[in-house]
Amino acid sequence: MNPDTQLGRRLSAIDAAFLYLERREIPLAIAGVFLFDGPIPFDDLVAHVASRIHLIPRYRQVAVPPPFNLGYPTWEEYPRFDILQHVHRETLPPPGSEAQLEALAGRLFSQVLDRNKPLWEIYVVDGVSGNRGALIVRVHHALADGIAGAALMKLMFDASPDMVRPAAPPEEPRSHAAPAEHSIAEAVASAIHTSLKNMVAAEAALFDLGQALLTEPMQSGLQGLLKLMPEWAKAVERLPFNRPCGGTRKFCWTQVRLPDVNAVRKRLGGTINEVILTLVTHALSRYTKWHGQPVKDRFVRIVCPVNIRGEEQQGSLGNQITFLPVVLPLGIRDPAELLHAVTSRMQVMKNVRAAELLSIAAAWIGAMPPPMQAVFWEGIPMIPLPVPLLHLICTNVPSSPTPLYALGRRMIASYPQVPTGYELGVGVAVQSYDGQLFFGLNADADAAGDVARLRDYIDSAFRELCRAADWKRSPRRPRGPRATKLAKAG
Repeated sequence: MNPDTQLGRRLSAIDAAFLYLERREIPLAIAGVFLFDGPIPFDDLVAHVASRIHLIPRYRQVAVPPPFNLGYPTWEEYPRFDILQHVHRETLPPPGSEAQLEALAGRLFSQVLDRNKPLWEIYVVDGVSGNRGALIVRVHHALADGIAGAALMKLMFDASPDMVRPAAPPEEPRSHAAPAEHSIAEAVASAIHTSLKNMVAAEAALFDLGQALLTEPMQSGLQGLLKLMPEWAKAVERLPFNRPCGGTRKFCWTQVRLPDVNAVRKRLGGTINEVILTLVTHALSRYTKWHGQPVKDRFVRIVCPVNIRGEEQQGSLGNQITFLPVVLPLGIRDPAELLHAVTSRMQVMKNVRAAELLSIAAAWIGAMPPPMQAVFWEGIPMIPLPVPLLHLICTNVPSSPTPLYALGRRMIASYPQVPTGYELGVGVAVQSYDGQLFFGLNADADAAGDVARLRDYIDSAFRELCRAADWKRSPRRPRGPRATKLAKAG
């Protein structure tokens, strides 16, 4: 095999980490639940995906590890690829409510993808109430992050009701041999190459960060960080959902209109992401109090994934992310005041380039020999910590601002999912699509079986934020009497 081709198929350090970390209690697939204004015909969807799968060759490949984990795994062609191993059918029993669809999604999100075949799957869901259709899509985190997943969604769906048929795939002789195996010499060579590459990247990033220390934003950020140090130094306490996860997932969702969010932030300040963090923090505060825990002088540690793709890398597969940590106060009751607190703290973390610091740390881990990395990541879930290093992951991924279609059916909702596990009992994912922000809450059933309550607190938090901004939000369709009852509780 050509060495350049081999390196191009090799997983990065962070891609491989998602394989090493995964176990039954921590299924690591990103996912989405997509609702349409009509049923999706199963056979037509199978043919539709089959006609486009050649546009993403990686979706026909499996991750093959080298001997003794001496290097990172590589993506190798799967000779027995069968589209029906990846596109499945589910039918909801009557009445086919959204609560039933949420339960089905949670059941599917509890499963670990089979590594003996390409790491993705699509479920066509029939029987959804209101003569609607649904798709549930899962892709392993080693294959794509949220940004790559959103780009793949655009490839699978169309920008208009009229389907555009892709060019026919080139005819290639198909081999029925097993996926290629690695030699020990090849694995050692790749280990040396990737370790040196990550070491150089870490040193370059450190040099760039050192130069930035003299800039005004960095100086301002360091002063701000000094003021926030008492919050960062405060003893970390578990929130109600920071408990060991068992693997069974529950999933639920909500949405708010993007024009309302923009109106609020223009009146009160902040970015869309900071409004999202305000809603999540406000909801977490109510959820924590409902569980009988105090919130005064307490803080939540949230980590936000950050896309680091350059212009030339947009749409690329794999994980090209770092993480921005932020500590936010739970004791602020006024939503406008909380938004201001979130905005100021986020600005400090951006000014000190905290995301780049974590990226450098990841690069140094990537400079370790791959066998040590495998041991490191596989061992992390086995290490009991007295307190969690963070409480929650909250990701915000942009998608298409205009409607998308599948087989002529208009997508009316796109609920994202971010995997969670270890002692992070809840993960929050947000996706902007067609003028709305769609929230997907993924929770471990043991750690946060009442995650629907947290979802409803996000709804009530947005109502309060709109009132604080003196903005009358647009009406939205109700989810039913149970949701209304929960939203009023607490």
